[in-house]
Amino acid sequence: MEKITFRPEGGEAEALFIVGQSVVNGHSYLLVTDTEDGDADAFILRDDSAPEEEEALYTEVTEEEELAACAKAFADLLDGEDILLET
Repeated sequence: MEKITFRPEGGEAEALFIVGQSVVNGHSYLLVTDTEDGDADAFILRDDSAPEEEEALYTEVTEEEELAACAKAFADLLDGEDILLET
């Protein structure tokens, strides 16, 4: 599983593991977890960076409608995987 470093604005950097990637309504999203194996908290991050930027700028998705659309896309993408998405 690929690992990225996420630095929330005003917070400390943390390692996150990429479970999947999808495009919904023209935006790129990552499904990430805080641990590589076992039960883990999952987050959906939206790529808000411009195409010419070297570093990606990800924002955690918290808006219910956007979160539901992304969760559906990831549930379809991960069909058959041992992953439970709750919105």
